[in-house]
Order: sequence, then structure tokens, then C-alpha cells
Amino acid sequence: MFSFSAETLVDRENHAWEEILELLRQGKNPYMIAPAVRESAIDTLYNLQVSTKSYLGAVAYETGGIQWDEGWITLLGAGGPGIFGSLSSWNGLGTEPSVVTPEDGLLVVAYDAAGGFFALDTDKFGRSGLIYYFAPDTLEWESTDLQYSGFLAWLAEGDLDLFYQTFRWKGWQADMKRLEEGQVFAYYPPLWTAEGGGESSRKSPVSVAEAWGVAVGGAK
Repeated sequence: MFSFSAETLVDRENHAWEEILELLRQGKNPYMIAPAVRESAIDTLYNLQVSTKSYLGAVAYETGGIQWDEGWITLLGAGGPGIFGSLSSWNGLGTEPSVVTPEDGLLVVAYDAAGGFFALDTDKFGRSGLIYYFAPDTLEWESTDLQYSGFLAWLAEGDLDLFYQTFRWKGWQADMKRLEEGQVFAYYPPLWTAEGGGESSRKSPVSVAEAWGVAVGGAK
């Protein structure tokens, strides 16, 4: 199969990064951009075979990743300080060792501290091109009805508190400091049980790879 070189994929005349930066600046949700190592960024862009004219390509090329809300949501990029893995290592692309077992038909683009995952449908749900969310309270992949660009806009300016209102608890911001790189919270009882909930469950740090195992093994 023919592949475009990384140099070809860097569209300097129609680069989406400045548009993304403006979106982030105007958004209400606090964020942190992890810097990208240039070699990793080039490799990630090549592995994805998308142009920097797209939001996905621009994030992959310009960032190690982006985090929102004290690190509650991690958007994957080329990998970098404070970011567990990359778009390549999460999705079995290129020669970079995989950090999880990739799921056919999905391109994982983000995860959250509750053990939820956001993935671009490439073949699993009819090649819709939409972002799906693995919800830890239902153990199902649910469509967000958003393409990647719309998803990034939601991260910047959407009501994240409303989306996560049943997953979060009083003082969750301080508890985020308990998480090390590559960790999320496990809930006991789990969120998918009648007894589980942000306020009612005990929370303990676990590997995000362990949480991903639940998504792959427990998804309906």
C-alpha cells in the first residue's frame, strides 16, 4: 500500500495548529499542552497517514498530548512528559512498542481518569468517522456524534462537569494528585453497578492498561 512521507503530510500552508490554539484559548476548560519530541511527532504523523491540515494530524505533529481538568482527560499526541503512550503506541502503529492491546476498527485518541476511553471509529461501527466513548458505567461504546474536530471543540468549551457528574466526587481535583503517569481510578463498587458512583464508591489508582482491558473485554 502506498504511503505518504511525513514531509508530504506536513501541510504548512493549511496547518490546523493555529486554529486549534485559538480554539483552546477561547475555551473555558483549563488545559495543558505537553511538548512533542520532533522525531516522535514525525513518526506519529507518518504512522497515522493524515495531514496536519486535519485536527488529528496537527495534534499528532505539534503535541505530546493535551490534558484537561487537572489531567482528568488526556488527549493523545506523539507522546511526551506526563502523557502515557502516544497515538502510535496505543493503536499498534509503526515500530513503537504497544502500551495496550489495540482494538480492531478503533483508533484510541483519549482516555479519562474514570477509566473511560474515546476512540475514532475506523471500521468497528461502520466506518462512521465519529468518536465513540467507552462508558465505564455501562461497559458499552457509545457514539458522541462528533467527528474529531468537534470532539476537540467539546474538550475546549464543553460542559465537562455535566458529562462527568456521576463519575466525580467532592474533592476530586485534589485526588487527581494521587495518580501517577499512566494511572486512572478504579471504583469499588464499580460504576456499572447500582451501588457504584462518584460519591459512593471508593477510588484507587490502577494502570490505565488494566482499565483498557475492561473496555476491550467488557464492552458489549
